[in-house]
Amino acid sequence: MRCMRSGRRASGRSQTLFAVTRCLPFLVLATVLGIELSPAHVVYTGPLLSPAPALAAVTMGPVGTGGVAGLAGVVSAITATHNHAWGSQQVYANLLALLVVAVASVATSAVRVRRDRELTRVRRIAEVSQNVVLRPLPARLGAVNTASVYLAAERGARIGGDLYEAMCTRYGVRLIVGDVRGKGLAAVRSAAAVVGAFREAVHYETDLAEVMRRCAAALAREYELLDRSQLRDARELEEQFVTVVLAQVPDESMVQLINRGHPPPLMMRRREVRALGPVRPLPPLGLEEFLTPPPIGVETFPFLPGDRLLLHTDGVIEARNRRDEFFPLARTMATLDGTTPAEYLDRLRQALVRHAGGRLADDAAMVLVERAADGTAPPARVDHVGMD
Repeated sequence: MRCMRSGRRASGRSQTLFAVTRCLPFLVLATVLGIELSPAHVVYTGPLLSPAPALAAVTMGPVGTGGVAGLAGVVSAITATHNHAWGSQQVYANLLALLVVAVASVATSAVRVRRDRELTRVRRIAEVSQNVVLRPLPARLGAVNTASVYLAAERGARIGGDLYEAMCTRYGVRLIVGDVRGKGLAAVRSAAAVVGAFREAVHYETDLAEVMRRCAAALAREYELLDRSQLRDARELEEQFVTVVLAQVPDESMVQLINRGHPPPLMMRRREVRALGPVRPLPPLGLEEFLTPPPIGVETFPFLPGDRLLLHTDGVIEARNRRDEFFPLARTMATLDGTTPAEYLDRLRQALVRHAGGRLADDAAMVLVERAADGTAPPARVDHVGMD
C-alpha cells in the first residue's frame, strides 16, 4: 500500500540519516588526526575538535558522548606532541574549550535520553489507547465481511477524536462510527466513553435506539467528570459533542440505522452509490437539549447480498485538494474495483490520499461492510496509518 510504503521509505531515510550523524564525530576526529600527521599539518585544526562531543550528543547517550570527548582529548594531545606545541596558550585554550563543550554535551545527552524514554512511554500509552478506541476489526462478522482504515492527519499521531467498532451480537452485527468535536485528551476520553458504552449495550439492549441512549448517557457522565483544566476555556465544555451513526445488520436483507448528526453512510449496489440520509435529522450526542419528541426511531434500508455499506467520518468528505475541492467520495466509490472489502477500501484510501496531496487536514476513519453472498471470509486487513 502506497501510504505504508511511503512510511517505510521515510523510516529508511531516517535510519540512514541517523547512521551518518552517528559517524560524524569519528569522521571529524579521523580528519583532524589525518591532517596533523600528514604534510598538510600546517592547517590549523584545533577548533575542529570541540564540535565532536556536541555531534555525539545528538545520537549517543552520556557514556558514548563522554567517550567521544575522551577521544577528542587524546587526539588533541597527540597533535600537540607531534607539533611540539605543549606550553603554548593555543593548546591550553583548545583543551579548555573542549572540556567545556564536553561537559555541556554530556549533560545535554543525558537530558535527551531521559526525554526519549518519556516519549517512548507516552507512545506506548497511545498505542494502548488506540487499541481501546480503534480496535482492529475481524474480516468476518456474522453475515457481513468488514474492513476498516484510520488515517491520522498528523504524522506520528496514534489516536484522535474518531471512533469505530463492530460487534457480532444475537441481534445481528452492530456497528458504530463517530467523530468527537475537538482534539487532545478530552476528545480521546469522550471517544472511549462512547465506545465503551456501545460495546456493553449492544449485547443486552434489544432496541438499537436504547443502545444510542446508553452511549449518550455515558458521554454525559464523562462530561460531568471532565477536568476543566483540560479545556481551553469554560465555553469549550458547552461545545463538546460527538456525531455518531449506529448500524445494525440482522440476518434479514436489511440494515437499520440511527444517525445523530453524522455524515450519512453510503450504500453501493452494482456501482450505484446513494447516501442513506436520515428522514428526521437528529442532534449529535451531548446536545440532548435539542432532541425533541417523537422518540428516536430506527430507519431501515434494503441491504442485499453483495451490497456494500461505507460508514465514514467527516475527515473523508472534507479532504481538499490544491484547488480547494472536496473529495468526491460517492463518485470515487462508483469507479473503484476490489474483490474483497479490504482491497476495495485500500483503493479508496489511496484515492483519498492522492486527492489530499498526501496530507489530510483532519483524521479520517472508514468502515466498509459487505453483505456476504456465501460463507467464505476474505483475509483480514486493517490499517492504522499516519500521513506522510
